[in-house]
Amino acid sequence: MQISLNAYVVSVLFQASGAVFALADGTVRFESGEVIEAHNGAVLSAALHPSGIGVLTGGDDGRLVWSRPDGPVVLFDGRGKWLDAVATSPDSGLIAMAAGRELIVLDSADPKFERRFAHARTVADVAFDPKGRRIATATYGGVMLWYARITDQKPQALNWAGAHNRATFSPDGKFVLSSMQENDLHGWRLSDMKDLRMAGYPGKIRSLSFMSKGALLATSGAPGVVIWPFAGANGPMGKEAVEVGVDENSLVTQCAGAQMGSRLIAGRSDGRVWSADLAVTGDRPLRETKGSAISAVAITADGRRAAFGDEDGEAAVIDL
Repeated sequence: MQISLNAYVVSVLFQASGAVFALADGTVRFESGEVIEAHNGAVLSAALHPSGIGVLTGGDDGRLVWSRPDGPVVLFDGRGKWLDAVATSPDSGLIAMAAGRELIVLDSADPKFERRFAHARTVADVAFDPKGRRIATATYGGVMLWYARITDQKPQALNWAGAHNRATFSPDGKFVLSSMQENDLHGWRLSDMKDLRMAGYPGKIRSLSFMSKGALLATSGAPGVVIWPFAGANGPMGKEAVEVGVDENSLVTQCAGAQMGSRLIAGRSDGRVWSADLAVTGDRPLRETKGSAISAVAITADGRRAAFGDEDGEAAVIDL
């Protein structure tokens, strides 16, 4: 299904009822056709609600909005603070936001709950551990680890020089990964704080997507999707990455892998989109026409459906 959304696609997510697109014009649009006017300005970030129903978006109007097909609900108003990143945990029901130099934590089950954690520099990204108890924040100089519910605490600092702009935990909770402004991917093994430097990318790494039940990490920022092995206690330490779908004429800007399977979707800087199943050889073109860079992709946990959108608002939802 091809869709013309007429606005930059910030994010695309799958909930049980289908794909949801968050757009730079402040709207949230559902595959079923509903259009929600969520923000007085641009959407900057998006995540599924912890319940799995509807989407949470952070905007440049400072508001956190829960959009469902029947309408929007404002859950937080930061009075103009940009909400650059949003993450949620279905296990704990918590919501984390990056607002300038603050990490703000809310509880979807308790409207009165709020925690704020200050940083020396701007928070670029937030991510929950698998149980939703700890939060990683990407900032200048490394990643900070916070306990989500504790008020007065000193974070555990994972230091590495440079600007960090993406963060994620491995699904087993053993590793924290961060992409950097310097086109590098960096990681830490939490059991002994050993560093993992995963360098050599020619472009910005905008996507970090664990797949195959956590055994693999798919990343963008290269002519193909770079796949790192994470099976076993040592993860990628001492191992080499493989690159799939290589095309030297453009870079992969966005990729996503199926949580429970071996399929992935990838979009390029020249607008082309393809999918692959790592269990078999060959790629499947999903959009062969060149155009604006792909700005968002998503795939369902079982790998059966995928969606994408580009910087001009052209999008699609596809049965794989």
